[in-house]
Amino acid sequence: MKLEQGLIQVYTGNGKGKTTASLGLALRATGRELKVCMIQFMKGGGPYGEQMAAERLAPFLTIIQTGRPGWVKKDNPHEADKQLAAEALELAAKTVQGGEYDLVILDEINGAVSMGLVPVEGVLDLMRKKPHHVELVLTGRNAPESVIEAADLVTEMREIKHYYKAGVPARVGIEK
Repeated sequence: MKLEQGLIQVYTGNGKGKTTASLGLALRATGRELKVCMIQFMKGGGPYGEQMAAERLAPFLTIIQTGRPGWVKKDNPHEADKQLAAEALELAAKTVQGGEYDLVILDEINGAVSMGLVPVEGVLDLMRKKPHHVELVLTGRNAPESVIEAADLVTEMREIKHYYKAGVPARVGIEK
């Protein structure tokens, strides 16, 4: 099965659930035997639960981690973070154009743009060149207005209450 029409979705905002929503879409697509590739920007740690699940859903779901382990400093990213993000954007462009995948998820790409790791024009160019049958999802906080305008669907996750503020750390199987 191939998609008749692929659209562009953006999941952004300060609330929890952007990556999780994109993984729900990936699960639905793999259930229909669509091929899905998720490229994770700035997520070099792990392993995360979604990577373990992808191994079980292969060959329909592929997850590629990029970046160094740990957090990227927002105001002063390391040169290695910039280089790895540039390589990830190049990989993303090849993956979107390559014809192997029906759904491509660029996880945390909006955050990579907002931190200055990836130029917004590079993302917009990738969006413009997306083949008609490929669904493209871009996740992460602080989606640029130009990316929002170029997308077909935009969902903003808004935090109302979060247990992190009560001191609950990221939990295996829930957040990682």
